[in-house]
Amino acid sequence: MSPHLILRVHADQRLGLGHVARALAIQEAWRALGGTALIAVSGDARAERVGKGTHPFLDQPLACEAAYLGADLHAGLGTPKADVILVDQWDTTAAQLQALRPAKLAVYEDDGDAHEAADLLFQPYLEGVKWDDHPVKVVNGQKVRPFETMHDQCRVVRGAAFVVVDKAALEQRPKREPLQPLAVHKLLVTFGGSDGPGLAQRAYDVIRGLVAEDRWRGTCTLLAPNGIQGGPLPGLTIAQNLPNLTRRLPDYDALWCAGGVTLAEAICMGIPAAAWGQNERQGGILGDLAQANACFTLGVGTEADPVIVADALEQWLGPEGQETRQEQVRDGMQLFDGLGAQRVAQELWRLAERAESP
Repeated sequence: MSPHLILRVHADQRLGLGHVARALAIQEAWRALGGTALIAVSGDARAERVGKGTHPFLDQPLACEAAYLGADLHAGLGTPKADVILVDQWDTTAAQLQALRPAKLAVYEDDGDAHEAADLLFQPYLEGVKWDDHPVKVVNGQKVRPFETMHDQCRVVRGAAFVVVDKAALEQRPKREPLQPLAVHKLLVTFGGSDGPGLAQRAYDVIRGLVAEDRWRGTCTLLAPNGIQGGPLPGLTIAQNLPNLTRRLPDYDALWCAGGVTLAEAICMGIPAAAWGQNERQGGILGDLAQANACFTLGVGTEADPVIVADALEQWLGPEGQETRQEQVRDGMQLFDGLGAQRVAQELWRLAERAESP
């Protein structure tokens, strides 16, 4: 019998649809291995749409089964029939995980101790993004690589190798490192499908200042799902969303975004990205990525000084920033190779095999 995977995710105004997008990529890689999958989602009306079997970004049915659990972040699954359950919703509790037994349990990102009630934890960002494969050492008879460790009884795998992107990002990844233009002519600005912190409005104010002072002359597409307060600007297009966003990213010279799936996809495809964190935790993640020279961090957007941000962007978007953008493309593409979903699926498959063994 094919091993069955349940992906437990949440979507609301705060989290957006990034966790759902990650689940879609993982289930596709899991089914390619021969398994079956179900996405169990809680949250707002968009979560309900997914739970009823409709793709969140396309007007078509999901490729796997789905279930809507209601609005509660910690809604239970009842008595789940699964070999493995992956919980990916930021705020996970030990009680929530314990209620999912006897299935094997995995968690995607956790900065607390709830994951110690699970069998496997994926930490692509929170314990550093750069980890080597070698040297291998033997611990308790098992071969262990530098990116592996144990927290209590939970095995932890760390680093950017487990960052998940949509398959479309891998398909569009250039075979050669793309050369950066002298200045950014086409900029895309997006902070997610919900933009709960209101970063689009703050970005608009920064861009308005740059344009008014003739400090940048490119064109900009700003995705603002909640609208913008302010008049039109030369070269600025404001849209609520951009259908099929992943495949549209290569149309732009650079991206200004938050620290989610879209950032990872841009880095994977060799599109230089500046990023605002939506909160302190995301700001820390962006700091680690910037240390690895994968992106240009502008700090936590809700707290950022617009004058400092404008000065930084002017340099990064212009001729002075060409070399920096080129280096970020080079190092970012080495960090995010687009195979994270396959690696996550393979680790979950091994966990399922452990569940089947006597």
